[in-house]
Amino acid sequence: RTLDFHVHEQSDELFYVIEGKFLLESDQGLTEVGQGEFIIVPKGERHRPVVTSLARFLMVELEGTLNKANSGESYEP
Repeated sequence: RTLDFHVHEQSDELFYVIEGKFLLESDQGLTEVGQGEFIIVPKGERHRPVVTSLARFLMVELEGTLNKANSGESYEP
């Protein structure tokens, strides 16, 4: 499932890929992020992760950043 585009106004967001890979889509296009790599999404940048196969990644963000309103109703706290 692809999440909706969303923006974090209060902080940057970091994705670190532990296993597999995923795409990060933003207004600048698609960026592939693979195992052992990380990407930082600056605050205010519209983006969404696109995961088409099994991937494990660590997300670092402020507590309460992701919610149902910006995750296609698929996030459970």
